[in-house]
Amino acid sequence: METVQLTPDQLDAQISQLHDTDAWQRIVTGWERTAPEPSSPDREPVGETSPRHPADWRDLLSVPIDRLIEDSLRSMPARQPRERALPGRLGAVLPERLHAWRRIGQPDVRPSTHLGYARRILTEWGWQNTPYRLRDARGARCLCGAMLTAHRLGYGSLDTVDRAGAWLITELRSVGWTGLIGPWNRHPGRTAADALALIDATILRAARAGH
Repeated sequence: METVQLTPDQLDAQISQLHDTDAWQRIVTGWERTAPEPSSPDREPVGETSPRHPADWRDLLSVPIDRLIEDSLRSMPARQPRERALPGRLGAVLPERLHAWRRIGQPDVRPSTHLGYARRILTEWGWQNTPYRLRDARGARCLCGAMLTAHRLGYGSLDTVDRAGAWLITELRSVGWTGLIGPWNRHPGRTAADALALIDATILRAARAGH
């Protein structure tokens, strides 16, 4: 069980390093290369049919079988872990280390699933944009704080948190934001609705990529 204690800004820097690697860039660009459109088979004249043998079904495929399987798996929604309610309002203000026991025996999840739980934390416990703070006095979290808390509650490993954050930065880059998550979160005029919309768009992007 991970015992590393990260601050939101440390997590933000760690996520940025992952996002900038060549390996990550291959992940976020490779999945968008879709298979070629299947060509329409020539229509046979009415009343004429050509004989088919049992093995001829492969002739109907325009892409390799393994590519079809891969694309089908990617289109499947991320598997949700066993549903567990968030701790109540008291849990929102407890120190993060007191939630660590909740990770015991919990399976890892996909980044898109992890982000779904981070979204629940923001909606149930609140969103805040105080600079350099994991949470405010009410227990509201920033975006990075929500991801760290989701990890502490047992939803995803630290590696999953990094990948979920890298998907967030990927989404931010797609809309022209060149900085980190924290500065975006505390940018003047930012709202909770903006934060939730960013998470929703990122969940969709990551899930489409099979993450």
